[in-house]
Amino acid sequence: MSRVRIHNFSISLDGFATGEGQSLETPFGHAGRRLHEWMFATRYARSEIFREPGGSEGADDAIAERHGSGIGAEIMGANKFGPPGWQDDPAWRGWWGDDPPFHTPTYVLTHRPLPSMEMEGGTTFHFLDASPTEALEVARDAAAGQDVRIGGGPTMVREFLAAGLVDHLHVVQVPILLGRGVRLWDGLEGWEQGYEIEAVTTPSGVTHLTFTR
Repeated sequence: MSRVRIHNFSISLDGFATGEGQSLETPFGHAGRRLHEWMFATRYARSEIFREPGGSEGADDAIAERHGSGIGAEIMGANKFGPPGWQDDPAWRGWWGDDPPFHTPTYVLTHRPLPSMEMEGGTTFHFLDASPTEALEVARDAAAGQDVRIGGGPTMVREFLAAGLVDHLHVVQVPILLGRGVRLWDGLEGWEQGYEIEAVTTPSGVTHLTFTR
């Protein structure tokens, strides 16, 4: 059976995966870009997200690029797809432009489903009002034997973790304090039991934590 994977999921020292006050101008709330500066500096992100040359080629880059290998479908939460109220904007097609960096069927969990959106580069957004287990069943069918990636945000990731559906989790602990926002670990006491854990700290100052079932 295909695995369920989470990659490049950044959190602060105090456990927040996004800041307070998400909006069109501030996708990660008051956290801004600080949780993801380590990744934005890599060659992988420059190529896949910003479509430009350059970027670092060190350990952060090598770890970040594992994000795409062997993925056949993605599931994301409504707040990753757009700011609050995006369902009321008929022109909204996600944060990423006409060619999003997913290149697979991508399932957006929302209580207000919309018609599917076919984008360039192999990404098609489908909108589901479904539980994590139900969404995973649909995504696995679409992945055709490849792995399914869970893309965030933190509330949805926490639901998949709590349901015991995740086989591989890569969390990046960034050395900042946010103080407010949405935490990843709330309610998951003891979740790490049953996983092999590896920690790698890189010159950028972040610590890569991997949990593998």
